[in-house]
Parts: sequence; C-alpha cells; structure tokens
Amino acid sequence: MSSQMSRTLVLERFGTLPRLAERPVPERQPGQTLVRVQAAQVGHLDLNIVDGAFGILPDLPTVPGTTGCGVVLASDTHSEGALVKINGKGLGMRRDGSWAEHAVAPDAAVSPVPEGTDPALACSYFSPAGSAWAAVHSVAGIQPGERVLVTGAAGAVGALTVQVAARAGAEVIGVVGRPAKLAHVPAPGKAVLASDLSPEAVGGPVDALIDTVGGPVLRDALGLVRPRGRAVLVGYTAGRELAIDIADWLLADVALLPVNLMSRGKEVAADTDAMLGDLMSGELTLPIERYTPDRLAEAVERLRTGAAVGKVALDLS
Repeated sequence: MSSQMSRTLVLERFGTLPRLAERPVPERQPGQTLVRVQAAQVGHLDLNIVDGAFGILPDLPTVPGTTGCGVVLASDTHSEGALVKINGKGLGMRRDGSWAEHAVAPDAAVSPVPEGTDPALACSYFSPAGSAWAAVHSVAGIQPGERVLVTGAAGAVGALTVQVAARAGAEVIGVVGRPAKLAHVPAPGKAVLASDLSPEAVGGPVDALIDTVGGPVLRDALGLVRPRGRAVLVGYTAGRELAIDIADWLLADVALLPVNLMSRGKEVAADTDAMLGDLMSGELTLPIERYTPDRLAEAVERLRTGAAVGKVALDLS
C-alpha cells in the first residue's frame, strides 16, 4: 500500500493555508484503520487549528481535518469496504487528519455509517444536529405554541435549530446577517435581517432565543426575550464577548443557558442519529457546500466571511 501516492493537504506553517501535495499512503499500525477518505468537513475548529489559535496544536508539518468519511481499506476491527466516519482521538489535532485521500485513524475513532449515506453529510451532520437538538429540547425545553427566535438561521446549526423547534410545535423566527440568506431560512420559519431586529419585526416578545452566532446579534436579540424567558447560547462566530449591565439583566429576568455539545454528546447521540435518517430522506435539510481540495482557499474564505450556506466539506472522491 505504501508505494501508492495520496493527494494530501499539508499544513507547513500556522496562519497559512495547507498546500496540496502527493504523499505516500500512510502505513497502518496495529489498532489503527486505513480509510480511503471520500469527504472531509471544513469547520471552524479546523480553521482555528490551521491558524494556530486552538488549545491543542499538532507538530508541523501536519494534515488538518478533524472529521471525515470514507471506506475502510484495512483494519483489525472494522470490515473492509465498510463506510465509516473518522473523528476524535486527536484526529487533526495530535495526529494527521482527514484532509487527504487516505487517512489512518485509531480504531476507536472509527464508527460505522449506514450504507448509502452521502459521505459529506455523514462527516457534517453530528455537530449541527446534536447542537440543535440539545438547544431546543435539553436546554431550552421548547413547548408547543412558544415563540422562538433563532439567530444564524441560514447556518448549519441555525437552520437545523429552526426545523427542530418547528417540529416541537414552536412558532419560529429566523435571523440572518445578510439579505442573500433570507431565502435560506428553512420553512416554516419567518426570516428577518439582524439589522432590522425590533419587537415590530419579530411580532412582539419571544419566549426563547437560541443564539448560534454571538457578538452584537446576541446583544440585540436578548432584548426581545420576555421576562422569565430563556436565551440559549450555542456559538460565537460573530463575536466571543457579551457585555451585560447586571442591573438591567436582573430586571429583564432572562435566563442565559449554555450549550456545550462536548459534555452533552452522549445524551443526545440517539436523537442525533435518528436525525441522520431524516436528513437522508429529506424530511430535514442541511445544506452543504462542496469543494475539491484545489479549491480549499475558496472554501475557507466562504466559511470565514460567513457567506457559506450550511456546512462546508471537501470532496475527496
């Protein structure tokens, strides 16, 4: 296997983009699985690592990519030819990751995927689906008839949150940052621009806010939550800081509730797996922008600027 070559994105210096190179197919050791990668997620975590701005950083040169999906070529544990997801156990952090045609992962970082699943969906769905489910059910406890405001409603987490909240019987208002994204808020959510946020625009106070972007949008949206309502904080792509006047906050009487998928992953896993079936059937939708490895710069630019609709994935098939 080692005499074959594999197209690989190699990061040589933090703060620059990986370059496309030909490398020998990596050697598999006992306890590891060799996978022919078909799709790999390009996420904000991956970009933080590429930028050198994460708490766990690999030695250079390295292959980024914390999550991928492909077919087993060789393994002591997993069936040859099986479709699998690779994620965890330091993949793309402490060891070479999924931004390559071939990847070696510890057996424990390899999990089976239903045959026929779109590989780009398989490596993209868990984080947004799990975050949406946890936000709506575990943390916010959304009830039928409640009014729910969702920010970043055309993003991966936001779009799924709109759908999950609507399924729970809520009236959903989706907030987006740019006019081009208004059409991408899933039905039956009503869509409004972040720049237009006001009680009039959203039809009065809301029972709950599920914020996926943070920053100034979170600050503006908080004022629309009714007293004793809930504000669920999921992400911070628009800004990591929130300044609160404590006296005003106590007067408003709105609960601020965090969603940490790392600590809730196991408790939402079964519901998230069920959502994969609905995503495969089309009952739920998760937009995915797909790019070949030679278009990595374009993919990264779309993700960094917030222009991307839904998830971003590399097509390595």
